[in-house]
Order: sequence, then C-alpha cells, then structure tokens
Amino acid sequence: MTATRLSYPLTVDGVTWRVRDAPLTASLLTVLREQLGITSVKDACEQGRCGSCSVLLDGTLVTACTVLAADASECRVTTVAGLPAGGPADAVRRAFAEAGAVQCGFCAPGFVVAVTDLLTRRPSAGEEEIRTGLAGNICRCTGYGRILAAIRAAAAAGATAAAGEVAAGETTAGEAAR
Repeated sequence: MTATRLSYPLTVDGVTWRVRDAPLTASLLTVLREQLGITSVKDACEQGRCGSCSVLLDGTLVTACTVLAADASECRVTTVAGLPAGGPADAVRRAFAEAGAVQCGFCAPGFVVAVTDLLTRRPSAGEEEIRTGLAGNICRCTGYGRILAAIRAAAAAGATAAAGEVAAGETTAGEAAR
C-alpha cells in the first residue's frame, strides 16, 4: 500500500513555503530539514525527549519531531533563526556565549528557543521555573551549571532593560490601563 502524500503551504520564520509531495506521516522536523533545508532545527532523538528540534508553533513551544508537518500547515512556525531581533532571544544568545554555556553547539538552537519562550512568558522566572522550563532539553556535552548561569544572566538583562525603558519614560501596560 502506498502512503498518502500531500502538498500544502508551510509558513516558517515569516516565509511561506510550498511543501510538495510530502508523506502524510512526515514530521515537521523532517519537512523542515529535508524538504525546506532548514537545518537550524536539529535532528537528535526523533521522540520529543531532547529538545534539539524545539520550535514555536503559533507561539507555543513544541518539539518539531512530534508534530505532523501537515498539521502545522495553517500555523506560524518559528525557528531559532526567526526569533525577533532586539528581543529576549538576543539576550539569551549573548548570555549563552558569554557564559560558555554550550560546547559543541548542537543543542544550542533548541535551548535558545526554549529559554526565549520561557523568559518571554516569565521574565522573572525563578530557579525552579527555569529548571522546569528546561526539563525537555538535553545537553550531552556540558554540565548544566553554565546553562543555568546564562539563563539567569539573560533574565537579569531583560529585567534591567525593562527597568531602563520605564525609567526613560516608557509607559507600562499597567500605567496605560489607568
């Protein structure tokens, strides 16, 4: 029996691609890497256990290996390359580099997506929240000490930037509501 094959649009990092003749059972990870050539999404466990293929699907953190690509056809897929410049992702990348948080770099894209998602939702995340937020990401090269230090630094940089904006006269959401 021949597997069903589909063609559909897939929006990745703001660009709409045309996926052609993909197996119905193809994961988002497979389509991103093999059909679209987007290799910043890493292929490691293919079981949703390591976080190397973490992406945002309509703003929700998912592992691309556990999502059928056809199911993502009406969604916005954001990879590490599509995270907005000037936002939390920049602070996360900078903190990871400055702390020496990764050695080989294979896990870095998944960590950056996951940490950016965490700090976007919870800018002042505490130690327990950080550890829980990273539970789905694995680094096989380092201990997690430098990774945790980088996340704390990125969170502090975000808090400092937010405080600077308010001090410079920016209106906060709470003030705007008054």
